[in-house]
Amino acid sequence: MARMFRVLGFFTLVIALMSFAGDMWEMSLLFFIQSAVFFLFGYLNFTERTYIFMFWGYMIIAFLGFTYWSVFEMGLPF
Repeated sequence: MARMFRVLGFFTLVIALMSFAGDMWEMSLLFFIQSAVFFLFGYLNFTERTYIFMFWGYMIIAFLGFTYWSVFEMGLPF
């Protein structure tokens, strides 16, 4: 399970580099931070249950943040 967090770190690093190349500074900074956290979690050797709880916590925070941003910051189309 720890290896999966390293894979997540790799893919978020790729997204961060592509957004950095596209001059999207805020997005690249967000994904660089996520990459660092995922790589750190990948080498901490927690139990599998702990990794599952951390992943679900990450998903809840990410979806709440995405929903907040898309509704309140971007505005509704009507």
